[in-house]
Amino acid sequence: MVVVYFGTPQFAVPTLRALLGSRHRVCGIVTQPDRPRGRGQKITDAPVKALAVARGVPVIQPDSLRDATVADTLTRWAPDIGVVAAYGKIIPESLLRIPRFGMVNVHASLLPKYRGAAPVHRAVIDGEPETGVTIMRVERLLDSGDMFATVTRPIGPDETSDHVERELADLGATLLLQVLDAIEAGTAQEEKQDHATATYASKIARSEGVIDWTLPAISIHNRVRGLYPWPHAFTYLDRSRIIVLKTRVEAEITTAAPGTIVAVSRDELHVATGHGGRLAIEELQPEGRRPMRVREYLAGRPIQPGVRFSGPPETSTATEAGNGGPNVTSA
Repeated sequence: MVVVYFGTPQFAVPTLRALLGSRHRVCGIVTQPDRPRGRGQKITDAPVKALAVARGVPVIQPDSLRDATVADTLTRWAPDIGVVAAYGKIIPESLLRIPRFGMVNVHASLLPKYRGAAPVHRAVIDGEPETGVTIMRVERLLDSGDMFATVTRPIGPDETSDHVERELADLGATLLLQVLDAIEAGTAQEEKQDHATATYASKIARSEGVIDWTLPAISIHNRVRGLYPWPHAFTYLDRSRIIVLKTRVEAEITTAAPGTIVAVSRDELHVATGHGGRLAIEELQPEGRRPMRVREYLAGRPIQPGVRFSGPPETSTATEAGNGGPNVTSA
């Protein structure tokens, strides 16, 4: 079939690569406009555009999908079907009707759970034991279309969202080709979603990274790995921002106030959390410096038990260390 592809970030690359290597033909790609990326905030091609340019596939980057030139371009490309993978904007109904088989979406959750912009991050933050990919029909309402197929994948107790997302992208690419073949052959079957059980995975906000030490240790641990690699979970020590990169839930209990460093070992900071729990910090990133193991951090800044992590200072001009932008999978 002739395919028009909508996608922008790295999550969408494996599906595009699979399409380009298949018997189907990608007639053109719709991707988000170029924006500043990374710590240097330089304007660079997003991953999907970079692959499209390298493979010589036509690309358009409209500011608005309601621009009449978008519909004109898609009509000229004459696609049989549209494929959407983490494009980042709602697609107007007028465009959905252009391909003769409509459009399908590669969505990184087991629908109807985690509709929306950040399904992988939210699943990890919520401590879900598994997730997956759903290939569904794109409808006017967000992620509400009938489902063609799903594939599941367990989430390890210490896995970060970026690792889970990479594997889901590969699983989704394989599943998408199977669905396209079934649609072309007329054998595809669609299943309606149970809208009553739907949940929503809203876009990740930078402010969500602030660690609330009154939460249970497992909740903080899940937030640390769910917000990796952006915007990261972070806390403050002596008014200086510290990104927490890797943690471990401890079995020990404590009566210390949440956020208090109750013990310091060679490789870990042991911190009191809510409900009498303890969380070990194994890797961190001090403000303005690179990520490091706790052992290295302590070599330059010894810490004694009893010191307490805090929330953001009331007046702080601290700049953020670390990665410079979100990595979410949105429809």
